[in-house]
Amino acid sequence: MNDIKLTSMTTKGGCGCKIGPADLAQVLRGLPAAVPNPDLLVGLDTSDDAGVYRLTDDLAMVQTVDFFTPIVDDPYSFGQIAATNAISDIYAMGGKPLTALNIVAFPISKLDKSILTEILRGAGDKLKEAGVTLVGGHSIDDNEPKFGLAVTGIVHPDKVRTNAGAKPGDKLILTKPIGVGILTTSIKRGLLTEEEISRVTKVMATLNKTAAETMDAYEVHSSTDVTGFGLLGHASEMAKGSGTGLRIYENQVPVLPRVRELAEGGAVPGGTKNNFAHLEGDVTFPESMDQIGQWILCDAVTSGGLLISVTDGQAEELLADLKKAGVEAAIIGEVTEENPGHITVL
Repeated sequence: MNDIKLTSMTTKGGCGCKIGPADLAQVLRGLPAAVPNPDLLVGLDTSDDAGVYRLTDDLAMVQTVDFFTPIVDDPYSFGQIAATNAISDIYAMGGKPLTALNIVAFPISKLDKSILTEILRGAGDKLKEAGVTLVGGHSIDDNEPKFGLAVTGIVHPDKVRTNAGAKPGDKLILTKPIGVGILTTSIKRGLLTEEEISRVTKVMATLNKTAAETMDAYEVHSSTDVTGFGLLGHASEMAKGSGTGLRIYENQVPVLPRVRELAEGGAVPGGTKNNFAHLEGDVTFPESMDQIGQWILCDAVTSGGLLISVTDGQAEELLADLKKAGVEAAIIGEVTEENPGHITVL
């Protein structure tokens, strides 16, 4: 089983990334408008991380789903990363995850069944760490392995955190380093050492639970998790949803080791380049920043950190508490009144 390269089973050219934002928007434009429902607190309108449906005056349900092809070769780690990634959307909305359903596509006649067992075991251990109960799932026989989960959580209707609540003057905090997409592409090309693979795997398999619980005590106006659309892609959704401008300070954004070196060597995934192309006109980069630097800020992430918009007066204290709790957090920018819907990189 250890000789199997799961990442090599992904269809040529595929990366397990989300469908690009431009293509997705085109697809959704062809659908009829949803029937209005006053209990749907968060739906498709703001490109949020999860849907939120009010059950009572004091209780709302948070729902999300996510799955993808393998990005690491170790089946157990793949299961952990997929579970962490799916649960993250609940944390981003300010919710508490409760239950999950496995989503499995697996070439049962091509791969040893023990590989699927390890994927499910990895996911199960991560669900246990998050306090989430597995209630079932669905599987199909497919030519390439894919795995993910549908997760349900709860939140008080008055405490929902969306990507549309950022306020001018807020500081922006990021809770994980970026560069994951470039590193996982490098894994497929055999360019990383075992130590480097372990490092990026640990980042992807780290729950956003601690970050979410830590920020709960602070005046957080908006949050989202950084995944397939990259840091600037998800920041752009926050800027547009909130009707504010954002300033991102490049030298304050945490980036994993060797990301620039590997990107310069050509290990930039297609999803990252698509993210960059989609943001044309929505981001102003400094003249001194080269193409590689711009791609890194748009890098397609799997199971990234939370991007938090918190009131200026509490940002340093929240950052200190996050770091004390072991979260790799950094203040990376601020929210402005100027240039609503636009990001300025400095």
